[in-house]
Amino acid sequence: MIIDELRVPIVLAPMAGGPSTPELAAAVSGAGGFGQLAAGYLSAADAAARIAATRALTDAPFGVNLFVPGPATPPERFAAYLTELGARYELGTPAHDTDDWDAKLDLLTADPVAVVTCTFGCPSADEIARLHAAGSEVWVTVTSVAEAELAVAAGADVLVAQGAEAGGHRATFVDRAEDDRTDPLGLLALVQLLTAAVDRPIVAAGGIATGAGVAAALAAGAAAAQVGTAFLRCPEAGTNPVHRAAVPTATPTALTRAFTGRRARGIRNRFLDEHTATAPVAYPEIHYATGPLRARARAEGNPEEVNLWAGQAHALAVEQPAGELVAQLAADAKTALETAFSRRFRGY
Repeated sequence: MIIDELRVPIVLAPMAGGPSTPELAAAVSGAGGFGQLAAGYLSAADAAARIAATRALTDAPFGVNLFVPGPATPPERFAAYLTELGARYELGTPAHDTDDWDAKLDLLTADPVAVVTCTFGCPSADEIARLHAAGSEVWVTVTSVAEAELAVAAGADVLVAQGAEAGGHRATFVDRAEDDRTDPLGLLALVQLLTAAVDRPIVAAGGIATGAGVAAALAAGAAAAQVGTAFLRCPEAGTNPVHRAAVPTATPTALTRAFTGRRARGIRNRFLDEHTATAPVAYPEIHYATGPLRARARAEGNPEEVNLWAGQAHALAVEQPAGELVAQLAADAKTALETAFSRRFRGY
């Protein structure tokens, strides 16, 4: 199992849409952690090019993350929202696609990587078997015990437990409006529930920005900690300047469907505050519809009309090379674990 071979138990979160680069993945893997490339929103050909670029930068193992496609949304479910936005913004055409799922599976079975990770659902047992036959481990991101049980039944090797604190899209297998009435599980609660319910290694993800956060996840039972937002300010990350500037601020985050039609955590801004209440469940249709306004905002340096995905601890992100950040997180996690137990368990 790859997770048992890592020098340090730190996994790079696959941050699609810009921050994920071959340079970032290679730097994390080269520092003893586990780097991942985000293949979401890329064609299979573009994903192949990034895999090749990463291999040119490191001999260490790395993973590739895929978005599991879901069903199309009936247009009547998002028509009113597009009318609302269209009164103020120039929109793109809402569309549904599979994110080149079949072609990416073909790519990764013909040219395998160490790990294929999946978000927004679980591949079928047959698809996981194909990836296993090619020599890859399969990790599935889950947000509940029920999802974890489905992933284990399908043959997943490792579960990535995404807590509510995590930045970016919620990885729920199905995004349902009725779930908004229930608080999503925080990371420590989720890790404890999963370790009690399933026999698979757990990678903890969500709100981990420091060595102390890594230590807390490990102490709760995780085999490794997945870190994303903390890497957004690294020079190797492809983070847009507008996004990069927003990360170290104290502005709070919120969950919203306003930008993409799927719940995601981002730093609050005007667009998020004005449209979260009316945004429907309609992914990726809304993602494509709002693409032009988000691109324009990035080009104009306008932080009020672009998705600023970030976890709840985003203000703690520092600007330093990714390899140095991995080393710092590992060293601080070790110190935190040793200090906590030596201080609090002196009488045992």
